[in-house]
Amino acid sequence: MRLVVAATALFLAACSPSGGDTSAPKVAPILTGADAVDGKTYARPQEARVVHVDLELDLDFDQQLVAGTVMLDLIAQEDAQEVVLDSKGLEIESITDGEGRPLEWELGEEDGEKGAPLTVQIGETRELTIAYSAKDADSLQWLTPEQTAGGKHPFVFSQGQEILNRTWIPTQDSPGIRQTWSARITAPVELTVVMSGLSQGEPEDAGDGRRSFAFEMDKPVAPYLIAIAAGDIVHRDLGERSGVWAEPSIIEAAVAELQDTEKMIDAAEKLYGPYRWGRYDMIVLPPAFPYGGMENPVMTFLTPTFIAGDRSLTGLIAHELAHSWSGNLVTNAVWGDSWLNEGVTSYFENRIVEEIYGKERAEQEAALSFQEIEDALEEKGATDPGTALHQKVGDYELGSGIAYDKGSFFLRTLERQVGRERFDAWLRQWFDKHAFQPATSAMIYEDLKTNLAKDEAEAEALMLREWIYEPGLPSNVARPDPKAFAEVDAAVAAYSSDAAIPAAAWKGWTAAEQQRFLRNLPAEQTGEALAKLDRELGLSKTGNNELRFLWLKLALDNRYQPAVPLAEEFMGRIGRAKFIRPLFQTLVDEGAWGMAIAQPLYAKTRGRYHSFTQGEVDKLFAKGG
Repeated sequence: MRLVVAATALFLAACSPSGGDTSAPKVAPILTGADAVDGKTYARPQEARVVHVDLELDLDFDQQLVAGTVMLDLIAQEDAQEVVLDSKGLEIESITDGEGRPLEWELGEEDGEKGAPLTVQIGETRELTIAYSAKDADSLQWLTPEQTAGGKHPFVFSQGQEILNRTWIPTQDSPGIRQTWSARITAPVELTVVMSGLSQGEPEDAGDGRRSFAFEMDKPVAPYLIAIAAGDIVHRDLGERSGVWAEPSIIEAAVAELQDTEKMIDAAEKLYGPYRWGRYDMIVLPPAFPYGGMENPVMTFLTPTFIAGDRSLTGLIAHELAHSWSGNLVTNAVWGDSWLNEGVTSYFENRIVEEIYGKERAEQEAALSFQEIEDALEEKGATDPGTALHQKVGDYELGSGIAYDKGSFFLRTLERQVGRERFDAWLRQWFDKHAFQPATSAMIYEDLKTNLAKDEAEAEALMLREWIYEPGLPSNVARPDPKAFAEVDAAVAAYSSDAAIPAAAWKGWTAAEQQRFLRNLPAEQTGEALAKLDRELGLSKTGNNELRFLWLKLALDNRYQPAVPLAEEFMGRIGRAKFIRPLFQTLVDEGAWGMAIAQPLYAKTRGRYHSFTQGEVDKLFAKGG
């Protein structure tokens, strides 16, 4: 689908908020305030901006590259002479206008993770075609057949957040510059391609043992949400508008774990309005995927580590689904406001969990979340500027305990203070008013004062400014119910005093209760005590990867040698940074004992990890080596 617009009037209108239109505009507004200036892009969208991306690419698994063309539709001021795009590591072959005439262009110097500016002299044209290729793109992870469950065919997937998509797509790679897109992707005939757009019919024969797949996203999205995966995968329906893709050997386990998906969609719509994306499909990726999940529209990417066999970790699905409203529908304009995506989503996730699994599980998961806040504040210090929800332009080191958990408890506190009915009405109108648009902390702050607080006095009592702009945890925080883990905390106290292991109770505890117990055990343990814990609770045999991680972390923290082979197997099998980074951190922190394990292990496993996970672990070795 092509979209060519050039009028200055349209450009100016597109740079202003739409004022509450809940439909999906072809051109989303650009925010012009100082707090919406994205320091991670070279783009100057107030002068010229990308509004549509049309990809035609071939996947070359032998050379591990993508190659082809991208057509970009622009809008620009009448006197604009150039457009600036983001690029990192791309090989640009040529750039032409809509009539095929060559355009002058320049690729600037690379600047770390930001890449290089690609400046194109556009004159009067508002349509570009860029012929290019991308090899060893940081966004893309190419897997050999041996790294897949089937072991017969290769696999590739992308991970674009935050600014990795510029390594395989030359566009304006900023969350505040929303774009519609379409794509035609060619791949070997034995593989299936999926993307974060709606499929446009059956694949077509492309000759030479290849097929082409077509996709379209007709709603403007942040460019980091353009995603691709290709491999030996099959599909199963979960409901009328939901389904899952996975490798054949794990598809049935995935279907069993995801059987509540359609109920979650219904619950989410009941809470905060219609699901606006059509279908909700998911793909369970190979274990190398670096995140728990990625909320790519219409095609959530998932780690297989959430499959526990008992749906105890499906809060992850509720979280990624909730992103269809907070993050995908309304998106942080800059990464310094990432809590607008993750904190709002984490709150929404907990409400979905409550609707589907009941208040007790929701309260327990909220209590685990609150412990993450406490851990972050203990690590950073309650006065550290990095513990404020809003981070100044250019400062993006907002940890998950703040962006996700403090953000979630901010909304939880508002709900408790004004009542659920008032709060839900406010959050729904926030989604409606800013649908398919970027947002900032300043915008939600003003919206809360105007549309939630009854008056200035109530706005002050809600401590809105303190929550958003100041470090630490405000005094009005709605703490989790202490009864949520009363039995577990008593068991921790008993273990701490006389090493009593609650083996009988453990079997009846929820996964959240089991996590709570392991997280709060005394940090220092003897080898004998660890062996007894493992023997009586079956920790080394658990199929729940969250529990396995906590057990391995505790064991390695205490140099428990019998756990080392299990840790090596775990760290060699998966690539989820949430697990891999802390385990390597523990080994590095343990000095010579840990480094003797970590260095040969990382030499063996590094090539199996996504570039994001590699980068996280590389930093640990740089500091500890």
